[in-house]
Amino acid sequence: MQIMQNRRCFLAGAAATGTAGLVGISTSAWAEPPPETTSVRLPQWRGGAYCWAGVYMAGELLRAEGFTDVRYVQGDPSVDQSAWIANNETDFSVNYVPIHVASIDAGVPIRVLSGLHSGCLELIANDSVERITDLRGKRVGIFTFDAPPYVLVSLMAAYVGLDPANDIEWVIEPNDLAEGFIEGKFDAFLGQPPNTQKLRPRKIGHTILNSTTDAPWSQHFCCMISATADYVNKYPVATKHILRAIFKSADLCASDPPLVARRMVDQGFVPSYDYALQTLNDIRYDRWRDYDAEASLRFYALRMHETGMIKSNPQTIIAQGTDWRFVNELKRELKT
Repeated sequence: MQIMQNRRCFLAGAAATGTAGLVGISTSAWAEPPPETTSVRLPQWRGGAYCWAGVYMAGELLRAEGFTDVRYVQGDPSVDQSAWIANNETDFSVNYVPIHVASIDAGVPIRVLSGLHSGCLELIANDSVERITDLRGKRVGIFTFDAPPYVLVSLMAAYVGLDPANDIEWVIEPNDLAEGFIEGKFDAFLGQPPNTQKLRPRKIGHTILNSTTDAPWSQHFCCMISATADYVNKYPVATKHILRAIFKSADLCASDPPLVARRMVDQGFVPSYDYALQTLNDIRYDRWRDYDAEASLRFYALRMHETGMIKSNPQTIIAQGTDWRFVNELKRELKT
C-alpha cells in the first residue's frame, strides 16, 4: 500500500469561492470533547473512484475537526477495498452494501455506520437485452465471482426470478468491463463511474437498470460507510467527528458539484473533471439524511440470505456489524 498525505487546504479554497458556509463547523462540534486520536486512514482507489467524492473531500474538513494526520491509503485496484479494512490497512471504508454484509457474515470486525449515497450503478446491455429477465441465456461480464459486479447482478437477477447460477453465462474479464463489452465479449455488464459516463456519449449499449431511479434499488443506499470495530470502540468521539466531516462533504457534493469536481482533480483523486462532474450530477449525495441505513442493510442481507450468499440472517448481520448512534446524532445536529 502506498500512503498519500493530503495537504491541500480545502477549507481555504471553499472560502475563496464563497462556499465557506457550506463547510463551516457546527457549534456542536466545538462543544464536544476533542477526538481521542488525531489520526485516520481513509481509502483512495488508485486511478480514481469517482463516486467516493464524499470521502475524498472530507480530508480537509477533518483538519477543522481536530485531525492532524489524515492519510489516504492507495490500494491495489485488483483487490476490493473490503480486504484493505479487513487487513487493518484502513480505518474506514466506503463500499457497496452487499460487500459490507458479506464481510460481516465472514466475521470481519467492522461496524457499518451510515449510508453515504444512492445511485452510481447502471446495468448496461446490448440490443439483445431489453430487461433483466432477458439475461436468461445471455453472457454477463464480471471481474471475478467474489467481486461486486457478480454479487450485485446476481441479486438483481434473482429479484426478478432468474437463477443466477444456471440462467446466466458469466464471463470473466479481469481488466476493463467496458472495453470487453465494446469488443462484444458479453451481452451485459454492471457499469460503475466512470465507465457509464464514458459509454453514454458514444451511445454504446443501453441501460436496463439504473440504481438511481429504478425501484427497489433506488430506494436504498448504494454505498455505505464502515469502520473497523477497534477504531469505533477505542475512539467513539473521533468516529463521530469523521462522520460529521464526511456528511458535510456529502452536502457539498450535492450543492456544488462543479467545485467538488474541480477539487477532486486538483488534489489528484481522479483524472477527469468532466467525468467527475457527470458522476456528481448522477449520484444522490443528498439522501444520507433521508434514507434508513438499517433498512438498506436489511434489504440486501435478506436478498443475500435467500440466494445462499450468506449464512447469517439479516437480524444477526445488523446486531453484529452495525452502530447507528453516530448517524442518528448527526442527523439531528446537521439539519438543513
